[in-house]
Amino acid sequence: MNRAAVPGLPSRHPIGEQLPALYAEDDFAQRFTAGLDTVLAPVFATLDSLPSYFDPRLAPADFLSWLASWVGGVDDPRWPVALRREAVARAVELHRRRGTRRGLTEALRLVLGVSAEVSGDGGATWSRTSGAEPPAAPADEVLVRVWPGREAVVDAERVRALVRTLCPVHTVCRVEVLSGPPAGEGK
Repeated sequence: MNRAAVPGLPSRHPIGEQLPALYAEDDFAQRFTAGLDTVLAPVFATLDSLPSYFDPRLAPADFLSWLASWVGGVDDPRWPVALRREAVARAVELHRRRGTRRGLTEALRLVLGVSAEVSGDGGATWSRTSGAEPPAAPADEVLVRVWPGREAVVDAERVRALVRTLCPVHTVCRVEVLSGPPAGEGK
């Protein structure tokens, strides 16, 4: 879409009508300002609908990448427009949950269309008692198990790349691709 030159778009604020009476009947002044109206009409139309440009569900599709950059969202022009809009709309929420099980699961579902289960906590330990011996060290590995969801096939490399970017840096993340939900899961 090109908002710079919209053929036949009328100006909501014609300059010729705002000129002093002396120029109202001047053919040259009216033709000159009509040319300016043609250039300014898309600007006025854009400004009139400016709030819509900041709503990812209403913004023009070519504006989504710019919106995504504002909120740290992921935008891939190869995705369907509906998915791009949803990814931008949920970017702040996903960023707030980044590094958590829920955040990783939701990001995998949204971005790649796969269902996921995350187990392990990355090796975090703590104690309620000051000066007490810490509890036994948990496994320092996070296991991410994925299976087809929205998409019929799981692209393991894309899953691994996304998991690498979303897992906390101090953890080791392992990805397993399953053909369906794990036994005992109703997802």
